[in-house]
Amino acid sequence: MSRINYAAIDIGSNAVRLLIKSISSDAKDKNQFKKILLLRVPLRLGFDIFSDGVLSERKARKLQRLMKAYRHLMKIYDVQVYRACATSAMRDAKNGSEIIKSISKETGINIEIIGGSEEARIIYSNHLECMADREGAYLYVDVGGGSTEINFLMDGELRSSVSYNIGTVRLLTGKVRDDEWVRMQHDLEIISSQAKQINIIGSGGNINKIYRMASVKNALKQSMPISSVREVYNELNTLSIEQRMNQYALKPDRADVIVPAAEIFLRIAELVHADYILVPVIGLADGIIDELYKNRNKQ
Repeated sequence: MSRINYAAIDIGSNAVRLLIKSISSDAKDKNQFKKILLLRVPLRLGFDIFSDGVLSERKARKLQRLMKAYRHLMKIYDVQVYRACATSAMRDAKNGSEIIKSISKETGINIEIIGGSEEARIIYSNHLECMADREGAYLYVDVGGGSTEINFLMDGELRSSVSYNIGTVRLLTGKVRDDEWVRMQHDLEIISSQAKQINIIGSGGNINKIYRMASVKNALKQSMPISSVREVYNELNTLSIEQRMNQYALKPDRADVIVPAAEIFLRIAELVHADYILVPVIGLADGIIDELYKNRNKQ
């Protein structure tokens, strides 16, 4: 049985991730997807782009150096198939295309700047199999630095997939437009009218951290009540960033964004009257590799 190493590079508004998985050529389920490496480097591209509209020369150099490092790591781990995707921040950067072309020329890594709907679709598709037999209504919510992707699922069927320019770094830089909140509220009110009970599947590093911090949770089902999310939010919101780092051992790039992330999840939960959040440890990079595997095996 042969194995192939796949890689995904996720260039987000807060961090840039490299995920490498080894997959059997005839894998029957995701339990045979073996994680080889996961790296996360907090370049925080969104703080430049959402404030100034462009990525600074300093950050662009850092991104290029990181892509060189990731290229070497992919060679070391004998990666045969990869995809590199940039999301909300690079979508907004006026010099985004120019930087992507320069990085491709210098490193050989081709980066795609994907749209919000494509990002939402990739994130959702990673859970297609496990959601197919799940009864009831769910919102699959991925909160990132620059955008929030929301997929509405009813009895395992995808009903809608929407991306909003509402993210943790955007909130911290004061760049979330009021009309974007209104658009989200309008959409969620329509969704809420379609089901008596809707709960949330949460994705992203912040909700994973909130889950670990929550006093009440169900480890077996990987879920926590909305009241536990609010409890963590209320506690962290009273603390300075330094206090959050000291008291909860949070890294600097997590200590500032975790509060606006909790705020976004709580606002969504309130609009759809959700009782709890399921927290599978998965994200965009996993979805990218899942699609790479499926597409390769179709050939």
